[in-house]
Amino acid sequence: MNIAEKLNQTFTYADYSQWPDEERWELIDGEAYAMSAPQRLHQDIVFELGRQIGNYLQGKPCKGYVAPFDVRLPRKNETNDNINTVVQPDLSVICDPSKLDKLGCLGAPDWIVEVLSPSTALKDMNTKRSLYQLHGVQEYWIIHPEDQWIMVYKLDDQGRYAMPDVFGMN
Repeated sequence: MNIAEKLNQTFTYADYSQWPDEERWELIDGEAYAMSAPQRLHQDIVFELGRQIGNYLQGKPCKGYVAPFDVRLPRKNETNDNINTVVQPDLSVICDPSKLDKLGCLGAPDWIVEVLSPSTALKDMNTKRSLYQLHGVQEYWIIHPEDQWIMVYKLDDQGRYAMPDVFGMN
């Protein structure tokens, strides 16, 4: 199946798990999104942040992961094969070990970080923000590498992201 065919239909995790490992995709509500290789600055930030988070998590119950790492976000009572949302955040932190299995994470991580790329910025800032809120990701960071800012969303008592805090880098 070529890329155009993949983009014109909906998919589940059963489909996704059969795709070649050398291709990187995300599924959001069954829609396939091709992922391209990130730029060097993006990778510099992911590597450094991953190192710092990893150091911080030593001796703590939470585990951190960098992409590619599948995060499956099921709807209520959805079987693994029928899940139609699978994302690969740049960084994920999971504090509930029951969510981790050999395939990655099943359910919402506690903390997700996305470093913006030109090709995915709108998806990360809108679609994924709404998706992560819906599934209960406690904290969601969006990092803009070129403009050097971090936007931090935290779930409030009603399960919604409050106005984000914005911080400069440097």
